[in-house]
Amino acid sequence: MRVLITGGAGFIGSAVCRHLVANGAERVVNVDKLSYAGNLQSLRAVDNHPSHVFYRADIRNEQSLLDIMRLERVDAVMHLAAESHVDRSIDGPGAFAETNVLGTVRLLSAALAYWSELGPTARERFRFHHVSTDEVFGDLPFSGGVFVEETRYAPSSPYAASKAAADHFVRAWYQTYGLPVVLSNSSNNYGPFHFPEKLIPLTIINAIEEKPLPLYGSGANVRDWLHVDDHARALDLVMRKGRPGESYNIGARAARNNLSVMESICDLLDIRLPRKGGKSYRDLITLVADRPGHDRRYAIDPSKIEHELGWRPTRDFEAGLSDTVDWYLANGWWWEPIRRERYNGARLGGRHRSVA
Repeated sequence: MRVLITGGAGFIGSAVCRHLVANGAERVVNVDKLSYAGNLQSLRAVDNHPSHVFYRADIRNEQSLLDIMRLERVDAVMHLAAESHVDRSIDGPGAFAETNVLGTVRLLSAALAYWSELGPTARERFRFHHVSTDEVFGDLPFSGGVFVEETRYAPSSPYAASKAAADHFVRAWYQTYGLPVVLSNSSNNYGPFHFPEKLIPLTIINAIEEKPLPLYGSGANVRDWLHVDDHARALDLVMRKGRPGESYNIGARAARNNLSVMESICDLLDIRLPRKGGKSYRDLITLVADRPGHDRRYAIDPSKIEHELGWRPTRDFEAGLSDTVDWYLANGWWWEPIRRERYNGARLGGRHRSVA
């Protein structure tokens, strides 16, 4: 299979590229504009592999994407390119509308033009896989409930709203033009090569550097944690076996509140990298003002992908988190330049306060 991956130099995108190459994909066409979170170093393992090729391009450039599809004769497009950090969306929502909404529309238009040119067999085989997030569903009460594929959209942040809008455009291209699309909505990912603005890598790196570990509100907010390698396997399955027009929720049933996740990281580091004086890294946890519009709880029911496609997560959260801490301890070559040159760990999205 010849697959075009947008955002292939990002966290999840690079994991998908590594997975596809390792599993014998004929061609992995990696397209990324290399914004602040795109990093070719995340692709070092596949950089010289004959099945992997990289194009620096912006998904808002419809003609450029169409030219790449034609040149590479792709069988599928997996769309991961997106602005994805909620805090950044609070400070600058316009960039999220530009990339996540307008960029998706232009990519859809390029894919439709390409698909329309294909012969009958290739048209039947082609898929456009749009990768989304559970945040489009809004939040759940602490008392219970889960997101299913039919859950009503109720995004809380500009980021979630931009992804929800993109989801609707993808479905419209299926209903209006017949473009064979599949969609997936996943829970929070974690693992290696995660840009250090997100909770788990930020906590690990700040702790290594003996800096405060910022925790929003009381730390009660709950997320379902999915290892990025398990997500990559699921995305591959949805792309190849998902039914056109359908969406699939991907989660690991590994719900944890933010405080417990941070405490687990601290406990792992207490063993692996003891602090001077015998203090615990837990002492660095620092409560900060909550994020505006901060969703209380996410929980995904992945029954559909489990039953229809046979996917199951393979990574236990505790073991996966332990491996992730070990990875960051061993791979400063990857994250230290990011801290120096792109993002020093400063809080984003903090200058606006909720009026609710």
